Amino acid sequence: KVLDASTLSFGTRVRWFAICFVAGVVCSILGTALLWLPKGIKLFAVFYTLGNIAALASTCFLMGPVKQLKAMFDPKRLIATVVMLLFLVLTLCAVFWWNKKGLAVLFCILQFLAMTWYSLSYIPFAR
Repeated sequence: KVLDASTLSFGTRVRWFAICFVAGVVCSILGTALLWLPKGIKLFAVFYTLGNIAALASTCFLMGPVKQLKAMFDPKRLIATVVMLLFLVLTLCAVFWWNKKGLAVLFCILQFLAMTWYSLSYIPFAR
């Protein structure tokens, strides 16, 4: 029952959804602003990725984490979910392990596109 969204009141769930979503947007914007600093590519990649993770996590407060995971890995959006998660990981690999700035920027762009595709998978007939 701990992982069920119904253990929180509706107002609390909406409040935490908004907090996580706004934090995600702020992280993404901050990351983009930090891109222009010397060695800002690592900060950009980290903040942009954290922003997307926070935005994704925000819906856990509305649906509950178990229901969200089931929805994410539903066969109709499995590919979109895997691609999105793959680009989140590849972005961080590009800056921390491979030290490839251009690749990190490319993966952030692909991360954006993958997140868009994933989000559209929740809208009927939008895929």
